[in-house]
Amino acid sequence: MLLSLSLAFLFCQKIELKQVTDSSQIFKGEIAGIPVTIQLHYDGIPDCNLYQHFVDGWYYYDKYQKKIPLTGLYDYGKLSLYNFGSKHKQSSKQFKEKINSPQDVEKVVEIAKNLAPKETILFGQNPTQENPIPGSFYLENKDKTQPAKLFTGNDMIYRYNNYLILPNNKRINTFDIINLYGGNELISYASGEKGNRVLLYFEHSSNLNACGRCGASEGEKGYRILYFTKDWNYKRYEEFLTESCMENIYDTTQTKSKDGKTIQYKIRKSDSYPAHTLTVDIKNASVTKSK
Repeated sequence: MLLSLSLAFLFCQKIELKQVTDSSQIFKGEIAGIPVTIQLHYDGIPDCNLYQHFVDGWYYYDKYQKKIPLTGLYDYGKLSLYNFGSKHKQSSKQFKEKINSPQDVEKVVEIAKNLAPKETILFGQNPTQENPIPGSFYLENKDKTQPAKLFTGNDMIYRYNNYLILPNNKRINTFDIINLYGGNELISYASGEKGNRVLLYFEHSSNLNACGRCGASEGEKGYRILYFTKDWNYKRYEEFLTESCMENIYDTTQTKSKDGKTIQYKIRKSDSYPAHTLTVDIKNASVTKSK
């Protein structure tokens, strides 16, 4: 009786997955210890790599809220921002016209310097991931550099967010806990003795760099099980690939049961995995791996 009531309660609770692609971000931070707000939006890519994209926007000191225009580039976590003063619009256009390849991206600071920016703000130049993200602020004709910081651990502007809306007014974003690619679809959810679990199916690109390894492939496909406590606190996830360019998994065969409650995948031997079978139990939100 208690188990029946628990299951009834679980399925009365609504769980949703919402896909939201963000092309702009608002960050809080500091320059020389003074609070600032920075808004940046995505403005295209120099070549074929979404890990490297142009940004436009503004920042202001929170006390005065006078917007100062910015243009720049996001490059694998490094954020280079510039204000060109009275010629900002013209110089911003020239800045972007001079950056057309990965080689140009490597010279972004030099390219901007030749356009004589009035202000320069650089974040995340150190490859180690930190929160807050440290940075530096430079004024034209000033030798002294001021410290800067962003109160975030990820300064990527273009984001594939997949929000999982959970009971108890909780939600998580697969962008934060799984990867940057999105492409998740909610299949089912269930409850067990050790807590709750959610079954997702995913299809997404293998590489956000379309010119890189597997960038032009059919991508990655498979299932993920997300595990939660009974109070819907996130614990961990498991991933089961059915097709993958990165792991060289192809020619998978799929068989559905007559009642549609289970799907079986026969996975061929690949460079990374021996041949195996995945059985997806939709009703119980589970995946079983066998030889």
